[in-house]
Amino acid sequence: MEYIDNLPSMDLMRSEKMTFVQLIIPVESAHPAITYLGQLGLLQFRDLNADKSPFQRTFVNQVKRCAEMSRKLRFFKDQIHKAGLLPSPRPASQPDIELEDLEIQLAEHEHELIEMNSNSEKLRQSYNELLEFKLVLQKASDFLVSSRSHTTAQEMELSENVYSNDNYSDTASLLEQEMQPELSNQSGVRFISGIICKSKVLQFERMLFRATRGNMLFHQAVADEEILDPSSNEMVEKIVFVVFFSGEQARSKILKICEAFGANCYPVPEDMTKRRQITQEVLSRLSELETTLDVGLRHRDKALTSIGFHLTKWMNMVRREKAVYDTLNMLNFDVTKKCLVGEGWCPIFAKTKIQEALQRATMDSNSQVGIIFHVMDTVDSPPTYFRTNRFTNAYQEIVDAYGVAKYQEVNPAVYTIVTFPFLFAVMFGDWGHGICLLLGALVLISKESKLSSQKLGSFMEMLFGGRYVLLLMSIFSIYCGLIYNEFFSVPFHIFGGSAYKCRDASCSDARTVGLIKFSDPYPFGVDPSWRGSRSELPFLNSLKMKMSILLGVAQMNLGIILSYFNARFFNSSLDIKYQFVPQVIFLNSLFGYLSLLIVTKWCTGSQADLYHVMIYMFLSPFDALGENQLFWGQSVLQVILLLLALVAVPWMLFPKPFILRRLHTERFQGGTYGLLGTSEVDIYEEPDSARQHHHEEFNFSEVFVHQMIHSIEFVLGAVSNTASYLRLWALSLAHSELSTVFYEKVLLLAWGYDNLAIKLGGLTVFAFATTAILLMMETLSAFLHALRLHWVEFQNKFYHGDGYKFNPFSFASLADDDD
Repeated sequence: MEYIDNLPSMDLMRSEKMTFVQLIIPVESAHPAITYLGQLGLLQFRDLNADKSPFQRTFVNQVKRCAEMSRKLRFFKDQIHKAGLLPSPRPASQPDIELEDLEIQLAEHEHELIEMNSNSEKLRQSYNELLEFKLVLQKASDFLVSSRSHTTAQEMELSENVYSNDNYSDTASLLEQEMQPELSNQSGVRFISGIICKSKVLQFERMLFRATRGNMLFHQAVADEEILDPSSNEMVEKIVFVVFFSGEQARSKILKICEAFGANCYPVPEDMTKRRQITQEVLSRLSELETTLDVGLRHRDKALTSIGFHLTKWMNMVRREKAVYDTLNMLNFDVTKKCLVGEGWCPIFAKTKIQEALQRATMDSNSQVGIIFHVMDTVDSPPTYFRTNRFTNAYQEIVDAYGVAKYQEVNPAVYTIVTFPFLFAVMFGDWGHGICLLLGALVLISKESKLSSQKLGSFMEMLFGGRYVLLLMSIFSIYCGLIYNEFFSVPFHIFGGSAYKCRDASCSDARTVGLIKFSDPYPFGVDPSWRGSRSELPFLNSLKMKMSILLGVAQMNLGIILSYFNARFFNSSLDIKYQFVPQVIFLNSLFGYLSLLIVTKWCTGSQADLYHVMIYMFLSPFDALGENQLFWGQSVLQVILLLLALVAVPWMLFPKPFILRRLHTERFQGGTYGLLGTSEVDIYEEPDSARQHHHEEFNFSEVFVHQMIHSIEFVLGAVSNTASYLRLWALSLAHSELSTVFYEKVLLLAWGYDNLAIKLGGLTVFAFATTAILLMMETLSAFLHALRLHWVEFQNKFYHGDGYKFNPFSFASLADDDD
């Protein structure tokens, strides 16, 4: 045991040792001190004003100012985006600017931009109105000219046949009255011209027809130009219309309907000369407005470009300042109101760095009083902090997704780095598919510097974050694929010739009678001759099923062993004696013995039925094994192991609760006395120990029920978890069979035809099925099953996962967008 204690500690095995510290900072040094600590990013502050609302805190005004500046910067960013400009990715070289000067500068820029936008909107509105007026003049003129020529052509016929009728004025329709100038002037036929969006024109015409009861004539034509909509900033297609009507009441109805539908009406004179004069004036004003708009846009783009050069720097500065004041709001004033008091957690290795940063802050602020930094004792559990790199971070995230490790608890990520990709590969084993995954992982790693600086989508970000997980998964898949001897389900004689041969030259009975062995076993992996033979499926099923049980028992034993190191680290002898020892005995008395039988059967080549051995170990433990006996003394060993398993259950259940109650009684009823006046607090006490809960009442029934649940869960879990590892066999078989189906029923079937198109079609379907199903769906499926095996079957043996992450104040972790 002393040898184990003297071994050097692993970086990821346990979280960094933390210490609780207090800072007493003079007011004049507070801002630079927090700024330097944010740059360092190794101190997690505790909120000492948690009972106060955000508006009751000391630096609320500074936070509001920073939030307002953030709003202005977002406004600038939106304006740059709308203008189609790109902000400079690298901040322009500019001397440092004070926050107050930046605030004034941002206000000036915002006022200037708002004024330019307002002027631009007014000019754009005037331009759109003139453009619409021009289109209406052009189209309405066509309507009026065509109407006049049509009237002249039919005037003779109408005057002879219709107008001579005395009752004509009472019975003539509006259209007929319009086509006779004399009667038109007398009856007052007028028109309204305007322009409307194309999407509204059908409803608009229907509404006009109903409102006037059909006493109107509606002409429409598509405008020659699309018009920019200021609200959506998109080009909109519009329709020019002319409505002929009679009467003032109809006119008011039509105008109200035009207003309701957002149609713009423009006056068009009937006189051709006046229309030409107005058209010339409109074209002249349009030219002037185009020039003015162009100059205004260039001026605004120039201003936005100037802002864009400094936008990134300004946003980072404001974001940092807001974070500093948010952190200062977590600090308290002392009784003299001259110093700020802060508390927080930091790693022990960072104490020197933090003290150096605080000394720089004192020197920069020219304070006559230094910042006091000292360690404090606390009964609170420290946060958990692991120092990870690009390779180990993804595996740590896999573990943290289940639960953050308790402080100084054994970290499963150390073993997950190897076991997770290996169990994935057991289910995914095919070295052809593994090479495809390897190429994808290498592409992601080769573009690491480029992709890390880009904003990726959710799926791509997840894939890029797990690039090193994908790398190891692909490498282990190639390894397991070589063991299974599968390359897109096709076996190869990579490591030499087969150990089996056909009984005759034709190999006609290979699938019915089988092969015969004529040489030493195949040196590595599965013999390729098993493929297509009569016993291929029974052999591979037996191999993979037993291998799954061996891997499962090994990983569960590793979890129980890690629980021993946890108990030893936290000085909990009760957990070692009454939890670790009976768990090891129970698991290995049953499933450790099963693993021994599997290995023995493989080594001896026995024909023993292991199902029969394990079943009758419980039903008839004293009966003779007969032909199922694998080694001498097996019957006696089975009885001993069965008795040990039965003894291990009450061993787990009863002693620990009663011993805890006795220790509690002795400690607080005079059996044991501690030294008075000590301020030492052992924060590493086991949670179930009496000292940890010396302020709480000991509830024996609660402790006993908890222990009973834990014991029953382990006993039942030993069976269910071992069975759960059979998913390694099931998914490996499914992957192999799917790959075989795609190869034989798609690729080989298409390749049997002489038609090139069929061959290419079969190759395309095979490639698509391999990519979509085997490389995507099967990868995801194997990943999720490997995740479950680690979270449930492995980690529940030792991992509590009830800690909380170390979340230091750091500028590097600030979000890109402020809330």
